[in-house]
Amino acid sequence: MAGEKRIVVGVDGSEVSMRALEWAVGQCRLTGARLRAVTAWQLPVVYGYPVPFPEGYDPAAEAERALAAAVGTALGSSPDIEVDRVVGEGPAAQLLIEQSKDADLLVVGSRGHGAFAGMLLGSVSEHCVRHATCPVLVVRDEGP
Repeated sequence: MAGEKRIVVGVDGSEVSMRALEWAVGQCRLTGARLRAVTAWQLPVVYGYPVPFPEGYDPAAEAERALAAAVGTALGSSPDIEVDRVVGEGPAAQLLIEQSKDADLLVVGSRGHGAFAGMLLGSVSEHCVRHATCPVLVVRDEGP
């Protein structure tokens, strides 16, 4: 909808992503924005071959269940904001950037790698900060 405020948040099940989700929920309540909660999934690959999973395992359905549970926890007993849940296959940073193209704000958690480790490993939050077309808020890991 034209003129509707939207906040996109990445949710991966980590504690810091839950804090990012809770922050985004609070901001939506303050501003009247609509929330888009995004989870990405990928099949792991070992030396070019997919890892075998038990018959009937559905990673997309599992990701959808985990996202629904996280959103339910963050909303609490009074789900007073509109939430769109998006589950997609592929790299998380790429999906978040795609899903935030029409957003006013993208909220992501940071695992808290140091500068050198982050440079070597790459990071979803770092990629989003560099490539998103909207402002990005990074919720930092509080550490040990």
